[in-house]
Amino acid sequence: MVFAQEDKKVYTTTSGEVIFSVANITDNGNEGGSILRFSPVFNFQNWVNIDKTDHFGLFAGLSIRNVGFIYDVPDNSPVKFDYPDDTNVRKKFRTYNLGIPVGVKIGNLSDKFLFFGYELEFPLHYKEKTFINESKVNKDGIWFSSRVNTFNHSLMAGVQLPYGATLKFKYYLTNFFNKDFSASNGQSGTIKPYENMDVNVFYFSLNFGLLKNADFYYNNE
Repeated sequence: MVFAQEDKKVYTTTSGEVIFSVANITDNGNEGGSILRFSPVFNFQNWVNIDKTDHFGLFAGLSIRNVGFIYDVPDNSPVKFDYPDDTNVRKKFRTYNLGIPVGVKIGNLSDKFLFFGYELEFPLHYKEKTFINESKVNKDGIWFSSRVNTFNHSLMAGVQLPYGATLKFKYYLTNFFNKDFSASNGQSGTIKPYENMDVNVFYFSLNFGLLKNADFYYNNE
């Protein structure tokens, strides 16, 4: 029995993620304006799990994730510098991120448990869509864009449900935009459209297990 207590179970799990995201936005003194965003594709993660006991474990891994927000831009926002004040402008922003999560699991690891963790994410591809009076007028996609930060810090918590489903909550500590980014306004040179803009994305997601490899055990001795 003592020998079994020292065994550790190691295995990998792969899952897909359906994301519902909003953002805490402060833009040139304005707050709010975020619309719920639905992101079913393409979000995948692979965890290496180390269950030290039946009730405590660790995990680390890799992920690829579609993260963003939808924003109804107010009239005095620098983000709206290309459009008249009486125009209804909606922006959709997103990045595809490569993530490295680490965390702990607590509970009945063979059934239902809680998990908590941290994830470092690197934005790979940036996309911005502009809608004027509900009609799409522009779309930009940029690899490794300087409009966003080089990496993001985030915290997560969630609960493992029966049959491989997981409910997860995640908050990004890093501002979505790079405040030092400069753009031409077509009139008086350049401006920094995100200089006075703070955006912290928050999301909840449903995760569905796609693959689990065979478990194996090892002993420290």
